Amino acid sequence: MPKAKKPLVIVTRKLPDNVELRMRELFDARFNPDDKPMTQGQLAEAVKTADVLVPTVTDRIDASVLSKSGDQLKLIANFGNGVDNIDVATAVQRGITVTNTPGVLTEDTADMTMALMLAVPRRLVEGSAVLTSDKDWSGWTPTWMLGHRIWGKRLGIIGMGRIGQAVARRARAFGLQIHYHNRRKVAPKIEEELDATYWESLDQMLARMDIVSVNCPHTPATYHLLSARRLKLLRPEAFIVNTSRGEVIDENALARLIESGDIAGAGLDVFAHEPLEKESPLRLLNNVLLTPHTGWTVEEVLEEFAQIACSQLFDYLKGTLAAEELLPL
Repeated sequence: MPKAKKPLVIVTRKLPDNVELRMRELFDARFNPDDKPMTQGQLAEAVKTADVLVPTVTDRIDASVLSKSGDQLKLIANFGNGVDNIDVATAVQRGITVTNTPGVLTEDTADMTMALMLAVPRRLVEGSAVLTSDKDWSGWTPTWMLGHRIWGKRLGIIGMGRIGQAVARRARAFGLQIHYHNRRKVAPKIEEELDATYWESLDQMLARMDIVSVNCPHTPATYHLLSARRLKLLRPEAFIVNTSRGEVIDENALARLIESGDIAGAGLDVFAHEPLEKESPLRLLNNVLLTPHTGWTVEEVLEEFAQIACSQLFDYLKGTLAAEELLPL
């Protein structure tokens, strides 16, 4: 009796070698060795033939792409936290299950958030540039390159989920007072552990914070949550850090307010358009630290992400295949 055909799994970006090798053993797996983002046309071609699509958070799987999917496409296993890059409603309508890999990046993203929170007020990148560029350093003086203390300052966290709570735990160790805005209050025991103050009104919280950390997902409700109007509520001494999604902040308004001195500075790891456009006004500001979406790009996270995605594929498909056709993970 001939063996049944292995399911076709198309992966949109390069994964760790050991994970790609395992997927080749389990499935008819096709990879992207060049690791260049697939175009919308290429994604549309992929869903025509794939049994499973494994995209990343930068692949836009919208209704126009999904409209080209064949009946055989039953699973989109998103490689990343969240599914805001996928039109989930359209996928479900077409009988396609959508999964992601939550929880893996929590601690590493919180580390990155804390790093930006320290680096921007203390002007670490500006200081480093003096020694690594053509600028002359005449030596230490007590009034040069003055930064700002974070100990004792008020931190306002927007989005008190797993990452927001991990940020709060780190920030408490640095002496920050924890405030947060969320769709609803967290459990009393978490509030007590973090000594966190809940603000039902985002506007009222923003007007009183020294540092604001964006840790909420991008949804239609959070698009430009930090609009020009809300950004103007911030005090001139306040800093903003964003390691969540660029679409949550009106970047042009943020750049204008920083340039005019109405906001002290920002640390941004994510942007509305990636890669960040060369003409972005954010690039021109000394008191803005820009990092290229590296909040969770550490080896351990990549390996764990890939293993989870691979396990999801295995678990989802093993019920449709004969047991002897799948090797154990």
